[in-house]
Amino acid sequence: MNLFVTGATGFVGSNFLKQAHALGHSIKALRRSGSHTRIPLDFEVDWVDAELDNDLSNHFSGIDCVVHLASHTPNPPYDTLDKCLYWNVLASANLFQAAANSGVRKFVATGTYFEYGSAGDLHERIPPSCELRPTLSYPISKATASVALLGLARELNLELQVLRLFQVYGEGEAEKRFWPSLRKAALAGADFPMSAGTQIRDFINVSDVAKKICEALKFSEVKPGQPHIRNIGTGEGQSLLTFAQSWWEVWRATGRLIPGALPSRPGERPRLVANIEDIHVA
Repeated sequence: MNLFVTGATGFVGSNFLKQAHALGHSIKALRRSGSHTRIPLDFEVDWVDAELDNDLSNHFSGIDCVVHLASHTPNPPYDTLDKCLYWNVLASANLFQAAANSGVRKFVATGTYFEYGSAGDLHERIPPSCELRPTLSYPISKATASVALLGLARELNLELQVLRLFQVYGEGEAEKRFWPSLRKAALAGADFPMSAGTQIRDFINVSDVAKKICEALKFSEVKPGQPHIRNIGTGEGQSLLTFAQSWWEVWRATGRLIPGALPSRPGERPRLVANIEDIHVA
């Protein structure tokens, strides 16, 4: 399959490129000029050096599927709401429109479990049909983007899958995020101060996420104008502290984990675990 990939130099995007190439897909990928992939690649990519909001119409010839992994400020501190809405909603919708106008009919877009917000508190495992009640600029913009892209798919009779990613970790992750920070301390023999770690999350390795996105490229049972929403996780909940302790043992850390040394983030949800069996036809 001939793919056009956005967000290809990012954490998830870099790992996706590696697996998609191994499966024999042909890849054309968008990147900002001068940017590099989060993990090294041992193959060549047909790079398009441009911004997401540029006119990309002449790059969709022969493309079978757009894989939209780009997102604006997915890690705190988030950008302002207006900028998140511009990049995550308006620029993304315009990209889809341009690709559709060029004859592309298949689309995969990634979202985030933060779109569920407080509605997730009502479920032991959150179904993809769950109401969206996000707070903060980035989750609000991603929820709005989901609604916009789903509507566009219905209007233009496109085959679309929206994949909401749960707590992704692994190689290529931004250094300031939890797992890389934990590993750095463990390998240095340092203590690691953290929050109480009582929040329950659905942790999934980025390599497994990349595999799930590749599997979505089969478009099994996806029909034009009837977009699918799926959760990408393990379906199992684990406390942040238990997650930290398990990796602390893997790395044979000599320092101490210090739970409760830091406060939890404002608005932290107590439990966010995926229902991975259900597929919602939006």
